[in-house]
Amino acid sequence: MTLLLADVRLVDGRCVDLVCDTGRVVAVHEAGTGPPADERIEGGGRLVLPAPAEPHAHLDKAFTADVVANPAGDLAGAIDAWRREHERLGVDEIAERAERAVRRLVAAGTTAIRTHVDVAPGIGTRAVEALVAVRERTRHLVDLQIVALVAAPTLGAAGADQRARAREALAAGADLLGGVPHLEDDVAAATAGALELAAEAGVGVDLHVDETLDPGVLGLADLARLARDFPQAVTASHCCSLGMQDAVTQARVAEACAAAGVGVVTLPQTNLYLQARGRRTAPPRGLTALAALREAGVTLAAGADNLQDPFCVVGRGDPAETAALLVMAGHLGVPDAWDAVTRGARRVMGTPAPADGALVSPGDPAELVVVDAPTLRAVVADAPAGRVVVHRGRRVTGE
Repeated sequence: MTLLLADVRLVDGRCVDLVCDTGRVVAVHEAGTGPPADERIEGGGRLVLPAPAEPHAHLDKAFTADVVANPAGDLAGAIDAWRREHERLGVDEIAERAERAVRRLVAAGTTAIRTHVDVAPGIGTRAVEALVAVRERTRHLVDLQIVALVAAPTLGAAGADQRARAREALAAGADLLGGVPHLEDDVAAATAGALELAAEAGVGVDLHVDETLDPGVLGLADLARLARDFPQAVTASHCCSLGMQDAVTQARVAEACAAAGVGVVTLPQTNLYLQARGRRTAPPRGLTALAALREAGVTLAAGADNLQDPFCVVGRGDPAETAALLVMAGHLGVPDAWDAVTRGARRVMGTPAPADGALVSPGDPAELVVVDAPTLRAVVADAPAGRVVVHRGRRVTGE
């Protein structure tokens, strides 16, 4: 099936007709000269961009902020609140909220999502089962990856049940293995254990790494060392404590990540919300060492993380919001911030990525968003509504 996006404007200012076929952008013509196609979208001079991806969500928790309170507002409070709540959750309730979140993300232009899903005592693999059902129901809208987020403990005899649940979650349909090594008694051993379990299953890993401002915790260095011999993709999410290190340590760890092929996902919204609670003087922003990672050539992605739940009570599920937070809190330029939610996000996820984070060109995947905005800066600043979203070369939402 061919698709023609007629009279759309590229980020460099050219007005063009884009032709998509077999899931790719195959040609760029001067506006008004494109060929007939099976489907035609009238762009009306609106801006066309590579569609964003969400590399780190928690869809099983979405839209629970009003029913699961976290009075402390910090990470420990959120974990405790959610642990008490998730024991009562059923598959259908989780799936309803998660699908609502997926559809919100798609309406904002997102056509690929990686979600972490709790695997823990009390809930077992119910949340994974719910997200597998959502993945099937929304596969025409979005590519959905499921990470089995295996709660601590996972080591020794105390972790035997959790290791068994991890295997059950992968058998139930999870695509990758996740975990939280910095909450374990031995961070390096927990990291190694996660990689061993993932290698056994033949899947990649996406770990919550160093979600703390304690500079004495630096599990990312362990992960970079261990990942050198790991045959699958490795992603490190959060990595907050790297931002608390001196410049020499930041550069050393970033270079080790680059050499090992470890991708990093920064999550400005939730980390700004959770980190540095109670620090009244010069509270850190809680983001990872963006400059050092970029200078080392690490693949850097950015995500929204939580969507109105105890870990972050706000959020719109909009990649433009994530990019704007990177501009403000991370001091990235607008093009680099947008790249982190488009090309960087897709590279971390292992899905086809555009050659440029903002400029659509032939050969790019036909994952596109058409926005009524004059410039990329205006997209990030204004987050205009009414976006036309193209997934696998077909319109999935918008007019």
